[in-house]
Amino acid sequence: MRAIVRHQAMPSADVHELRARLERVQGRRMEAPVLPTHPALAELLPGGGLRAGSMYSLAPSTSLLLALLARPTQEGSWCGVVGMPELGAEAAERLGVDLSRIVLVPDPGPRWVAVTATIAEVLPVVAVRPAGRIADGELSRLAARLRDRGSVLLVQGVWPQAEAALSVSDAEWTGVGDGHGYLAGRTLTVTVHSRRSPVPRRARLQLPDVGGRLTPVEHERVERAPVPVELAPDFADIPARAVS
Repeated sequence: MRAIVRHQAMPSADVHELRARLERVQGRRMEAPVLPTHPALAELLPGGGLRAGSMYSLAPSTSLLLALLARPTQEGSWCGVVGMPELGAEAAERLGVDLSRIVLVPDPGPRWVAVTATIAEVLPVVAVRPAGRIADGELSRLAARLRDRGSVLLVQGVWPQAEAALSVSDAEWTGVGDGHGYLAGRTLTVTVHSRRSPVPRRARLQLPDVGGRLTPVEHERVERAPVPVELAPDFADIPARAVS
């Protein structure tokens, strides 16, 4: 049975209860120095995957986030998603996410850092949309928690001390005719800036393609490109709809 485990706003007293619930559903965390992800994204990431104990800064693209979560859930890893109430189960499943291994906390409240840290103690991958600024002390404690537990943190937005920053640009939708039609697929450029390499890497991808999946664009493979980090809002990252 596929289901998303949901938790609502987390007041201070409920953080310990959340930890206990997660321990019951997850059990022992599988050790892995690098968690795999989609091959097209693995080519761009340092180490060929999501490095355990590291933090990644993502453009606010739901499709990009789901593409990163798909492979870990398929291979048995539980993933937490914090502060993203609009996350769509149908879109996630089409991109390959195993919904039975997703813990969703739509509204963590003002204690979003504590909730994120609690989930990272138990689950190997945690995605979060910050609800405010994070103090230097909280950041240091969270980073230490991730290193200790070997968890990966995916942050929608600019994030200090990130292992790598993933941005999207040059989006082109297909399926729209002469002023009318349905948005069917999107081609965009994903660029990765890494602390481990002075030269960014990028690739042209269909995300999503007409079937809702991630597909590399033929003849536009991974390139090295000295372009600046850009994490502007991804206004093209919208659900398929009729336009006129």
